[in-house]
Amino acid sequence: MKVLIVGGVAGGAGAAARLRRNDEKAEIILFEKGSFISFANCGLPYYIGGAITDRAQLQLQTPEAFRARFNVDVRVMQEVAGVDPASKTVRVVNHASGQTYTESYDKLILSPGASPIRPSFPGLEENHVFTLRSIPDTYAIYDYIETAKPKTAAVIGAGFIGLEMAENLAGRGLRVSIVEAAPHVMAPMDLDMAHMVHNRIRAAGMGLYVGKKCAGFTADTVQLEDGAAIPADMVILSIGVSPETRFLQGSGVALGQRGEILVDQQLRTSVEDVYALGDAAAVRNLVTGKTQVIPLAGPANKQARIVADVVCGRDACYRGSIGTSIMKFFEMTVACAGEKEESLRAAGTPYRKSYTVSASHAGYYPGGTQMIIKLLYTGEGRILGAQIVGGEGVDKRIDTLAAAIRFGLTVYDLEELELAYAPPFSSAKDPVNMAGFVAENVLRGVMLPFYPEDVDGIPEEAIRLDVRNPGELETWGAIPGFINIPLNELRGRMDELDLSRPIYVTCQVGLRGHVACRMLAQNGATAYNLSGGCTLYAAYVKDLQGLADRGGVSCASCGEQVKG
Repeated sequence: MKVLIVGGVAGGAGAAARLRRNDEKAEIILFEKGSFISFANCGLPYYIGGAITDRAQLQLQTPEAFRARFNVDVRVMQEVAGVDPASKTVRVVNHASGQTYTESYDKLILSPGASPIRPSFPGLEENHVFTLRSIPDTYAIYDYIETAKPKTAAVIGAGFIGLEMAENLAGRGLRVSIVEAAPHVMAPMDLDMAHMVHNRIRAAGMGLYVGKKCAGFTADTVQLEDGAAIPADMVILSIGVSPETRFLQGSGVALGQRGEILVDQQLRTSVEDVYALGDAAAVRNLVTGKTQVIPLAGPANKQARIVADVVCGRDACYRGSIGTSIMKFFEMTVACAGEKEESLRAAGTPYRKSYTVSASHAGYYPGGTQMIIKLLYTGEGRILGAQIVGGEGVDKRIDTLAAAIRFGLTVYDLEELELAYAPPFSSAKDPVNMAGFVAENVLRGVMLPFYPEDVDGIPEEAIRLDVRNPGELETWGAIPGFINIPLNELRGRMDELDLSRPIYVTCQVGLRGHVACRMLAQNGATAYNLSGGCTLYAAYVKDLQGLADRGGVSCASCGEQVKG
């Protein structure tokens, strides 16, 4: 069996290695249009920032080492430029020699990846405008910083790579501005969770321009469509990627509207003996059931293993992905899995939501950090999505929730999950358990939630009640219009409240608010609890204040929370 593989990064290299483990006698040829295979593209920003100091560490395998270990014919600087399924051949351009030749196949695996989107902005040809997708891109950016000594930088696009680059450029001493055309950074998240990221960007002294579109570049500025000019001695374009599938035109391989390769659960294309995986292939979203491109390294590596098994005649299938992802941004960890609220609302999908604020480990053990979990679920309790912003321990909580989403667990299952506990690692009621407890309360009607965006719309006749202690109000600030009765005094002061009126309750994180609501409800009141408490509300208000500004650089001394 002769197998050709197009693309030599995560998916292609992984498929080649698995094929060899399955079949020692197969002839395997791996084509890569660049000079490098199997490199750590997720680590590229950290080399630019200096966290990774050795260039060789970016290469997981060299072509020579890969050939020696797996007996694979690795052909770098050779690009597959066309596919002819009728003759079962591909047309290859050797960029080193300039020659073109054909190669036959029994099986063809397509893992071409995706290329950075580069709109035709004026000034795009300037030598200080970069994209980051490959090792040569990384070297070019690093060397430019070393030689040109830029003082200012603009990152266009605030996804994973954009924010990671912003942090690493700031670490190199550059004054950084972030431009994002969408209303908020981090497209896989909702605005309510992105508020905290926005606040951290401003706290780092960076300029944040959301809902702003780039119009072009000069030698030292980024021009926005609204006429603003942002100082930028260098620019990183990070506005997304597009499947690298132009070479499939005329091949008969079915493509989607954005050029993505359409595959079935065995990763077979519409053409016999041709398979596809990775950033160029559209797979099933396990939450929505829809087909979409989910360009993440984890799914690509799993697809590589499965496609190699299918090619070798094994009964394997790729059921789909939920888009689990995580990012470090300074000391903050941002993670998500499944669907976001914005997508559910746009699709008309019914859902419920709740927020919990928990410590990463037992409160009495020193060094814990706070995390906010947003949980989305159906009226029956099936989990649709999760987002977390925090510090320590976010990774293991999003992994737990991702597994729950993938295997169809409910919020009731989260209540019962038995998770490892010791004071340095967790609490006896883990943050995941707490998310389940709160969601269960919402679904059973035990807790009536309201949210930060609802505060301004509280009915005029309602009572607004803050059950924190007075010292907390002095430290963290109060929401205007809320009266203060500490929780421990509420039973004795119930006669101060008109229980016939609706009561909207808040505390710092939502727990004491829930306890207060239960007291009030059992005394005949209709009481609503602010989900996520004043912690979430403070992040919301602080970001709105920042967004009300034109989007320029905020004071680097700003804290994580502001008085309401």
